[in-house]
Amino acid sequence: MGLDFKSEIFKALETTRLLIGDRKEIQYSRCGRTDKGVSAVGQVIALYLRSKLKDIDAHNKHSGETVPEEQDGQPEGEIDYVRVLNGVLPKDIRIVGWCPVPSDFSARFSCLSREYKYFFWNDNLNLLVMETAGKKLIGEHDFRNFCKMDAVKVHNYRRNVMSFEISPCDMRFEGHQLYAIKIKGSAFLWHQVRCMVAVLFMIGQGLESPEVIDALLDTRTLRKPQYLMAPEIPLVLLSCEFEGLKFSCSSDAGQALHVHLENECRLYHLQAAIFQEALLSHLPLSIGAENKDSSSNGVTRKKASHVPLMSRETEPSYEERRAKLETVKLRA
Repeated sequence: MGLDFKSEIFKALETTRLLIGDRKEIQYSRCGRTDKGVSAVGQVIALYLRSKLKDIDAHNKHSGETVPEEQDGQPEGEIDYVRVLNGVLPKDIRIVGWCPVPSDFSARFSCLSREYKYFFWNDNLNLLVMETAGKKLIGEHDFRNFCKMDAVKVHNYRRNVMSFEISPCDMRFEGHQLYAIKIKGSAFLWHQVRCMVAVLFMIGQGLESPEVIDALLDTRTLRKPQYLMAPEIPLVLLSCEFEGLKFSCSSDAGQALHVHLENECRLYHLQAAIFQEALLSHLPLSIGAENKDSSSNGVTRKKASHVPLMSRETEPSYEERRAKLETVKLRA
């Protein structure tokens, strides 16, 4: 997304007068962190909102024993949050459902798992070797060599990857098949998915062996080599799992959402057709043949010799980063 998600959400909440109290009082939390350029189709946020139901107090807690009966997919008489918010949000940010939760609920810490997808074109990649290497990531490991280290806020780099798979998508272009890497985990570090994908692409191109995954997971003997993470645009936060939550959406709001997303798909297909027409009509055939880098997944680059990961300069360790922070504190 090119828009600031949080900023746009709060702008919509203020426009619709759904907020109660200021931003500090509403206990806003967000399930997954999506960097600029990364999309989400399953993002979950939590916060206190205004309610029309009489048995819900100022903090959205039911004051009685009974829960309102559902009508048209949501509690009877409640505000149609999906319809109201989607009426003022930018077209590339949509609310798909809502759910009342306990006052101690946190979209971040109450989440059981997150699932990401990373889309890519199979341009001569060895998918079987990539999948073999990706399976090595499953389980609980120290992933400090597969992330952007934040020594100020993060002190535990162990995370649990629950599943990994590579599968084809229902899309082809110019004879190329679109694929997706799907990774599910209890939580992820900053840029973890993009770093894992970058290493897997090196393996798929034959530049590294699958055993490099084992070496990078052995943080006792190896610090993170310097390498570029995979581009942000193909990454999508697919879903977030919670226990006992049932999201609501009225039939009117659901139908409007369906029509909106269908129209957006049609628009992007039209735009793709226009670009393809320009590609076929106005570019000399020799341009693509001379400059195409089949390993770039859509990014044209000048080819350079590959330096093995184990031979590269390494980044500072967590201990070195912490020591530097402590030195700065003492000087201050």
